[in-house]
Amino acid sequence: MTALNDPHAIVDALDDAYQRSVARLKAALDAFLHDGVTPDAALRRERAFCYPELVIRYMPEGPPPPISRAFGKMSEAGIYTGTITRPGFFRDYLVEQLTPLLENYPVGIEIRPSASEIPYPYVWDAHEAAGLESISPAELARWFPAPTLGDVGDEVADGELFAPGDERPLALFDALRVDFSLKRLEHYTGTRVEDMQPYVLFTNYHRYVDAFVDWSIEQIGAANGYKALAAPGGVLIESDAADARERINSAPWRRFQMPAYHLVREDGPGITLVNIGVGPSNAKTITDHLAVLRPQCWIMVGHCGGLRHSQTIGDYVLAHAYLRDDHVLDAVLPPDIPVPPIAEVQVALQEAAAEVTGETGEGLKSRLRTGTVVTVDDRNWELRFSESARRFNKSRAIAIDMESATIAANGYRLRVPYGVLLCVSDKPLHGELKLPGAANRFYERAISEHIRIGIATLEKLAQDGGAKLHSRKLRAFDEPPFR
Repeated sequence: MTALNDPHAIVDALDDAYQRSVARLKAALDAFLHDGVTPDAALRRERAFCYPELVIRYMPEGPPPPISRAFGKMSEAGIYTGTITRPGFFRDYLVEQLTPLLENYPVGIEIRPSASEIPYPYVWDAHEAAGLESISPAELARWFPAPTLGDVGDEVADGELFAPGDERPLALFDALRVDFSLKRLEHYTGTRVEDMQPYVLFTNYHRYVDAFVDWSIEQIGAANGYKALAAPGGVLIESDAADARERINSAPWRRFQMPAYHLVREDGPGITLVNIGVGPSNAKTITDHLAVLRPQCWIMVGHCGGLRHSQTIGDYVLAHAYLRDDHVLDAVLPPDIPVPPIAEVQVALQEAAAEVTGETGEGLKSRLRTGTVVTVDDRNWELRFSESARRFNKSRAIAIDMESATIAANGYRLRVPYGVLLCVSDKPLHGELKLPGAANRFYERAISEHIRIGIATLEKLAQDGGAKLHSRKLRAFDEPPFR
């Protein structure tokens, strides 16, 4: 057991403990693969393959101080614990969380082996363990810790309260949940989690990807801080070479359900774009997993159907509220729970729209409407419009899509600041349907401008390191100390 009081030393100790557990597990797997030697049962009894556990003891003589920041605070005395995976990868996040706790509270810090074993697939490197895939998973699970879905859950994030006297959670996600999502992210996006950036754009059309890639290639080496673009299939663009676009186009991005593109900065956090496709299921899936990276913000930039006669194809919709008919989160975040707008994101989106379009005042107001967005789970909602017309009308909605409310609601649920800026691509209630000719003209005119507004918004929010984004409105009254 180790006692520490410096955030960097704490992360070093966590990483040392984690690496030793991983090394023991890898060595046991290697011995089993090459020599048929099963691991000594004593190793598991001694927690040799377990994640390290960070323990914070807060036992003040009086009540906790009334600190108003959004994270790094103790609401009450107690013992706070959390299992930690890949401490080296999460170093900046862990230091950010630990620093205010150590500065403002008389806490004791300990690191000990947890009771939670690291599942073997989470340390299995195909290059180091070639041949392991030929052994049946059932046989491996006899001897080594394996993923068990019963041990993975979002009870803390979903607001499950804790009985008095229990050890309290230190963070929203434990190590098993984090490792589960890190593997899923690489599977869905086709990119390494190491390349993912803390400011995230979601889109629902590949043409936005083309516009983002073209803009990103222009920025690399242009003395503005951007140094590389990581694309699916292991492609890394580090200059604006003539073949950069061809390398990205010829990469196997089509193999991946939600391909991602990461614009990396030399001097700080960059931007990730994920093409989530169409529908609330994908929107929930990717945000469930991205949340373990604790991004600073995510924003949806995509298409919508305009519901007002005064709107024009190419106008923008800044979502201020959501009518949640997507249903994918109803069990964990009932639709009657309000999802508030995040003021800092709303302001940044509007300011970026003014800068990129060059319009202000009434000119901007005529193109940028703020209001309620309906998100549905049925792409052919028009075929049963008579059933939903009254509900849509009562909501005063100005646009309809299939992802926005899901992105916002899961951001609210998982404490990630969110925003939505949509572009009107058709007006189904007013005879302007999305037909091929009109759609192509819209794409050519609107997409480049729209993606630039999203980029400019995230650049604005990143200027202060995301400090303004840590909103208390996303925090529950029974909240863990870590963001």
